[in-house]
Amino acid sequence: MTDGTTEAAGPPARDRADRAVLRPHAEQQFADELALLAEHDDRPRPPGWRLSPWAVTTYLLGGELPDGEVITPKYVGPRRLIEVAVATLATDRALLLLGVPGTAKTWVSEHLAAAVCGDSTLLVQGTAGTSEEALRYGWNYARLLAEGPSERALVPSPVMRAMQEGMVARIEELTRMPGDVQDTLITILSEKTLPIPELNTEVQARRGFTVIATANDRDRGVNELSSALRRRFNTVVLPLPATTDEEVDIVSRRVRQIGRSLQLPEVPAGLTEIRRVVTVFRELRSGMTVDGRTRLKSPSGTLSTAEAISVITNGLALAAHFGDGVLRAEDVAGGIVGAVVQDPVSDRVVWQEYLETVVREREEWRDFYRACREVS
Repeated sequence: MTDGTTEAAGPPARDRADRAVLRPHAEQQFADELALLAEHDDRPRPPGWRLSPWAVTTYLLGGELPDGEVITPKYVGPRRLIEVAVATLATDRALLLLGVPGTAKTWVSEHLAAAVCGDSTLLVQGTAGTSEEALRYGWNYARLLAEGPSERALVPSPVMRAMQEGMVARIEELTRMPGDVQDTLITILSEKTLPIPELNTEVQARRGFTVIATANDRDRGVNELSSALRRRFNTVVLPLPATTDEEVDIVSRRVRQIGRSLQLPEVPAGLTEIRRVVTVFRELRSGMTVDGRTRLKSPSGTLSTAEAISVITNGLALAAHFGDGVLRAEDVAGGIVGAVVQDPVSDRVVWQEYLETVVREREEWRDFYRACREVS
């Protein structure tokens, strides 16, 4: 018997859920590559690891397997840095990825966790408001009031879960956390235990447990790590891309990945507009033109590779929805001006000077100059 109403037709719930995922986790997006590496990986694996250190490094940097299958690079940079990071995780020390904004610290952290333990989701995001509970544990207050302190009332943090399951815990922007919250990690990292005094017990870390933290160079002096905590970490500094070609390659790869998920037009590697955006960012970052002839003032922003990716992705969206699908100078002009001019007074002066003394003099950049002038 029905009430005369008809349910709206629609796709199955699973299909709707799949389409709703804007950015799959690394272990989901690259599940096939991780499975291939595991199949060909016959090297020793540390306790609790899904892959050997060699296979983890190959997953991050890319390479060709014996049967001809290709692993795509997730990080473009010095191989030795990644080897040091992976080797650190194979010891009893935690890993701190340090660098200026946009040097792929979060990206590397996520992919390391995905390759080592198959789960990159045990994440704590550091902010000025992060409390000790985010690193230790909290309480279900309804149960706590009804039953008193008990294991059922305990709410484990991602770090506590990583200890219990022998997995990798990720802590983003460690130096954004207050100092007393940071120091919660000292006992966890040195003793590999998490005391729970309310229950007169503790959680002991299982083999495979480790911590990957990231910190921003620009946050130095905000909440510096104590010397006791810093000693518990092995620090790896991730640099900005060494050359223009390397940065263009990074931006092109990431834009293609993001574009596919957003169904944006395909971008050929080395596209003119990508190279222009990267060149502008590198020149303003370094305070010198590529040919070394002209000194420049640098704006207040970081002008990182991540921001270049954002500018190009935004330009692709403009080209796709309001143009002919081809990325042109006018599509990236607004984004690049917005990225450079963070301070409406001082940065605008820097940008106008760069536009008139450098961009205007490049014959092949005339269309870019006109587009930027229109939005400046």
